[in-house]
Amino acid sequence: MSNNDLPVLFCLQGWDNVAMKSNYVAGRGSPYCPEPVWVPKTRFVRSQAPSAILHWLLDRASLTKRIIGTCDGTFRVHVLSQHWTRPMSNEAQILGMSMNGHALVRQVQLLCKDVPWVYARTVIPRGTLTGRQRRLAHLKSRSLGAMLFADPSMRRGELQLARLTARDKLHAIVVQHLDQSPAEMWGRRSVFTLANKPLLVSEIFLPVMEGHQF
Repeated sequence: MSNNDLPVLFCLQGWDNVAMKSNYVAGRGSPYCPEPVWVPKTRFVRSQAPSAILHWLLDRASLTKRIIGTCDGTFRVHVLSQHWTRPMSNEAQILGMSMNGHALVRQVQLLCKDVPWVYARTVIPRGTLTGRQRRLAHLKSRSLGAMLFADPSMRRGELQLARLTARDKLHAIVVQHLDQSPAEMWGRRSVFTLANKPLLVSEIFLPVMEGHQF
Protein backbone atom coordinates (compact mmCIF):
# COMPACT_ATOMS: atom_id res chain seq x y z
CA MET A 1 0.00 0.00 0.00
CA SER A 2 1.34 3.43 -0.91
CA ASN A 3 0.77 6.59 1.08
CA ASN A 4 -1.34 7.86 -1.83
CA ASP A 5 -3.84 5.09 -1.11
CA LEU A 6 -4.26 6.01 2.55
CA PRO A 7 -6.75 8.89 2.28
CA VAL A 8 -9.39 6.88 0.39
CA LEU A 9 -8.85 3.72 2.45
CA PHE A 10 -9.12 5.42 5.82
CA CYS A 11 -11.93 7.76 4.82
CA LEU A 12 -14.06 4.80 3.76
CA GLN A 13 -13.06 2.22 6.36
CA GLY A 14 -11.84 4.23 9.35
CA TRP A 15 -8.71 3.79 11.41
CA ASP A 16 -9.18 0.12 12.28
CA ASN A 17 -5.50 -0.79 12.22
CA VAL A 18 -3.97 0.41 15.50
CA ALA A 19 -0.41 0.36 14.17
CA MET A 20 -1.37 2.47 11.13
CA LYS A 21 -3.29 4.85 13.33
CA SER A 22 -0.31 5.43 15.59
CA ASN A 23 1.94 5.95 12.59
CA TYR A 24 -0.26 8.39 10.68
CA VAL A 25 -2.34 10.29 13.17
CA ALA A 26 -1.84 11.66 16.65
CA GLY A 27 -4.88 11.93 18.86
CA ARG A 28 -8.51 11.87 17.77
CA GLY A 29 -9.46 12.57 14.17
CA SER A 30 -7.70 11.94 10.87
CA PRO A 31 -6.23 14.73 8.72
CA TYR A 32 -7.25 12.67 5.70
CA CYS A 33 -10.99 12.65 6.32
CA PRO A 34 -12.42 16.10 6.99
CA GLU A 35 -15.98 16.78 6.01
CA PRO A 36 -16.48 19.30 3.19
CA VAL A 37 -16.67 22.98 4.06
CA TRP A 38 -20.05 24.13 2.77
CA VAL A 39 -20.32 27.86 2.07
CA PRO A 40 -23.69 29.66 1.75
CA LYS A 41 -24.31 31.04 -1.73
CA THR A 42 -24.44 34.57 -0.31
CA ARG A 43 -20.81 34.24 0.84
CA PHE A 44 -19.52 32.24 -2.11
CA VAL A 45 -16.78 33.86 -4.22
CA ARG A 46 -17.71 32.98 -7.80
CA SER A 47 -14.15 33.25 -9.10
CA GLN A 48 -13.18 30.25 -6.95
CA ALA A 49 -15.13 27.80 -9.12
CA PRO A 50 -14.43 26.96 -12.78
CA SER A 51 -16.59 29.14 -14.99
CA ALA A 52 -17.71 26.07 -16.95
CA ILE A 53 -19.39 24.59 -13.86
CA LEU A 54 -20.61 27.79 -12.20
CA HIS A 55 -23.99 27.96 -13.94
CA TRP A 56 -24.74 24.38 -12.82
CA LEU A 57 -23.79 25.20 -9.22
CA LEU A 58 -25.93 28.30 -8.88
CA ASP A 59 -29.04 27.27 -10.80
CA ARG A 60 -32.06 26.65 -8.57
CA ALA A 61 -34.21 24.85 -11.13
CA SER A 62 -34.66 21.07 -11.17
CA LEU A 63 -31.28 19.50 -11.92
CA THR A 64 -33.01 16.44 -13.37
CA LYS A 65 -34.91 18.64 -15.81
CA ARG A 66 -31.74 20.56 -16.73
CA ILE A 67 -29.81 17.37 -17.46
CA ILE A 68 -32.64 15.84 -19.50
CA GLY A 69 -32.77 19.04 -21.56
CA THR A 70 -29.00 19.01 -22.08
CA CYS A 71 -28.31 15.31 -22.50
CA ASP A 72 -28.17 14.22 -26.12
CA GLY A 73 -29.23 10.71 -25.26
CA THR A 74 -30.91 8.62 -22.58
CA PHE A 75 -31.10 9.92 -19.02
CA ARG A 76 -31.42 7.51 -16.12
CA VAL A 77 -30.87 7.25 -12.38
CA HIS A 78 -28.42 4.60 -11.18
CA VAL A 79 -28.93 3.72 -7.52
CA LEU A 80 -25.63 3.08 -5.72
CA SER A 81 -27.03 2.39 -2.26
CA GLN A 82 -29.88 3.12 0.13
CA HIS A 83 -29.69 2.26 3.81
CA TRP A 84 -30.16 3.51 7.35
CA THR A 85 -26.99 4.96 8.82
CA ARG A 86 -25.63 7.88 10.80
CA PRO A 87 -25.17 10.83 8.45
CA MET A 88 -22.07 12.99 8.50
CA SER A 89 -22.02 15.40 11.43
CA ASN A 90 -22.52 18.47 9.21
CA GLU A 91 -25.52 16.74 7.59
CA ALA A 92 -27.08 15.94 10.96
CA GLN A 93 -26.49 19.50 12.12
CA ILE A 94 -28.17 21.22 9.19
CA LEU A 95 -31.16 18.86 9.54
CA GLY A 96 -31.43 19.50 13.27
CA MET A 97 -30.75 15.85 14.08
CA SER A 98 -28.99 14.34 17.06
CA MET A 99 -25.36 13.48 16.33
CA ASN A 100 -26.19 9.85 17.16
CA GLY A 101 -29.39 9.79 15.10
CA HIS A 102 -29.88 7.62 12.04
CA ALA A 103 -31.32 8.64 8.70
CA LEU A 104 -32.13 6.99 5.39
CA VAL A 105 -29.22 7.81 3.07
CA ARG A 106 -29.73 7.32 -0.66
CA GLN A 107 -26.80 7.60 -3.07
CA VAL A 108 -27.29 7.71 -6.82
CA GLN A 109 -25.60 8.73 -10.03
CA LEU A 110 -27.41 10.72 -12.70
CA LEU A 111 -26.36 9.30 -16.05
CA CYS A 112 -26.48 10.58 -19.62
CA LYS A 113 -25.91 7.86 -22.19
CA ASP A 114 -24.66 5.67 -19.31
CA VAL A 115 -21.96 8.23 -18.40
CA PRO A 116 -22.14 9.56 -14.80
CA TRP A 117 -22.70 13.32 -14.75
CA VAL A 118 -23.70 13.85 -11.12
CA TYR A 119 -23.36 12.06 -7.80
CA ALA A 120 -26.37 12.80 -5.60
CA ARG A 121 -26.74 12.04 -1.91
CA THR A 122 -30.03 12.39 -0.05
CA VAL A 123 -30.31 12.28 3.74
CA ILE A 124 -33.86 11.74 5.03
CA PRO A 125 -34.55 11.88 8.79
CA ARG A 126 -36.84 9.22 10.17
CA GLY A 127 -39.43 11.82 11.12
CA THR A 128 -39.76 12.93 7.50
CA LEU A 129 -40.88 9.48 6.36
CA THR A 130 -44.46 9.81 7.56
CA GLY A 131 -47.74 10.31 5.73
CA ARG A 132 -47.34 10.95 1.99
CA GLN A 133 -43.60 11.32 2.44
CA ARG A 134 -43.22 7.59 3.11
CA ARG A 135 -42.92 7.28 -0.68
CA LEU A 136 -39.44 8.80 -0.43
CA ALA A 137 -38.20 5.46 0.89
CA HIS A 138 -39.49 3.61 -2.18
CA LEU A 139 -38.20 5.62 -5.14
CA LYS A 140 -35.93 2.87 -6.47
CA SER A 141 -34.56 4.24 -9.77
CA ARG A 142 -37.11 7.03 -10.08
CA SER A 143 -35.86 10.61 -9.97
CA LEU A 144 -36.14 12.32 -6.59
CA GLY A 145 -35.80 15.73 -8.24
CA ALA A 146 -38.79 15.15 -10.50
CA MET A 147 -40.90 14.24 -7.47
CA LEU A 148 -39.70 17.18 -5.37
CA PHE A 149 -40.39 19.84 -7.99
CA ALA A 150 -43.83 18.39 -8.74
CA ASP A 151 -44.92 18.67 -5.08
CA PRO A 152 -46.76 21.96 -4.39
CA SER A 153 -45.69 21.84 -0.71
CA MET A 154 -41.98 21.80 -1.63
CA ARG A 155 -39.78 24.57 -0.29
CA ARG A 156 -36.05 24.83 -0.93
CA GLY A 157 -33.58 26.36 1.51
CA GLU A 158 -30.43 28.32 0.76
CA LEU A 159 -27.87 26.82 -1.57
CA GLN A 160 -24.52 25.88 -0.04
CA LEU A 161 -21.46 25.16 -2.16
CA ALA A 162 -18.25 23.21 -1.61
CA ARG A 163 -15.02 22.21 -3.31
CA LEU A 164 -14.07 18.58 -2.75
CA THR A 165 -10.46 17.38 -2.86
CA ALA A 166 -8.86 13.99 -2.29
CA ARG A 167 -8.54 14.74 1.42
CA ASP A 168 -12.32 14.92 1.88
CA LYS A 169 -14.41 12.00 3.07
CA LEU A 170 -17.17 12.80 0.58
CA HIS A 171 -14.63 12.90 -2.29
CA ALA A 172 -13.59 9.36 -1.38
CA ILE A 173 -17.21 8.21 -1.34
CA VAL A 174 -17.89 9.71 -4.77
CA VAL A 175 -14.78 8.42 -6.57
CA GLN A 176 -15.15 4.83 -5.43
CA HIS A 177 -17.91 4.60 -8.06
CA LEU A 178 -15.86 6.23 -10.85
CA ASP A 179 -13.24 4.86 -13.24
CA GLN A 180 -10.94 7.82 -12.56
CA SER A 181 -10.42 10.02 -9.52
CA PRO A 182 -10.56 13.76 -10.33
CA ALA A 183 -8.30 16.01 -8.28
CA GLU A 184 -11.24 18.20 -7.34
CA MET A 185 -14.99 18.33 -7.74
CA TRP A 186 -17.58 20.99 -6.98
CA GLY A 187 -20.91 20.42 -5.35
CA ARG A 188 -23.94 22.08 -3.87
CA ARG A 189 -26.54 21.13 -1.32
CA SER A 190 -29.76 22.46 0.14
CA VAL A 191 -32.46 21.42 2.55
CA PHE A 192 -35.81 20.76 0.94
CA THR A 193 -39.05 20.51 2.89
CA LEU A 194 -42.18 18.64 1.89
CA ALA A 195 -45.14 19.57 4.05
CA ASN A 196 -42.56 21.15 6.41
CA LYS A 197 -40.61 17.88 6.72
CA PRO A 198 -36.90 18.24 5.87
CA LEU A 199 -34.49 16.27 3.74
CA LEU A 200 -30.99 17.20 2.58
CA VAL A 201 -29.93 16.83 -1.06
CA SER A 202 -26.26 17.14 -2.03
CA GLU A 203 -25.24 17.12 -5.71
CA ILE A 204 -21.61 16.69 -6.79
CA PHE A 205 -20.91 17.67 -10.38
CA LEU A 206 -18.48 15.36 -12.14
CA PRO A 207 -15.85 16.83 -14.52
CA VAL A 208 -17.70 15.68 -17.67
CA MET A 209 -20.33 18.33 -16.97
CA GLU A 210 -17.88 21.16 -17.58
CA GLY A 211 -18.30 20.56 -21.31
CA HIS A 212 -22.07 21.04 -21.26
CA GLN A 213 -24.25 24.16 -21.07
CA PHE A 214 -28.00 24.40 -20.54
